[in-house]
Amino acid sequence: MGIKDQFQDKAEQLKDQAQKARAGAQDEVSERRPQAEERARQGQEQLEDAADEARDRFQS
Repeated sequence: MGIKDQFQDKAEQLKDQAQKARAGAQDEVSERRPQAEERARQGQEQLEDAADEARDRFQS
């Protein structure tokens, strides 16, 4: 096997590793997205509740 073949094999290995890593990262994002959206929704609700409470205190 020549040097060129070795480099091509190594390049193919690295390409496969990169594709697997990308697929794994995409899977992880898909799994985490609903959790992040829920946390954002809860944070928004807390912010709205705090704003309502502050408004009520100011008006009293």
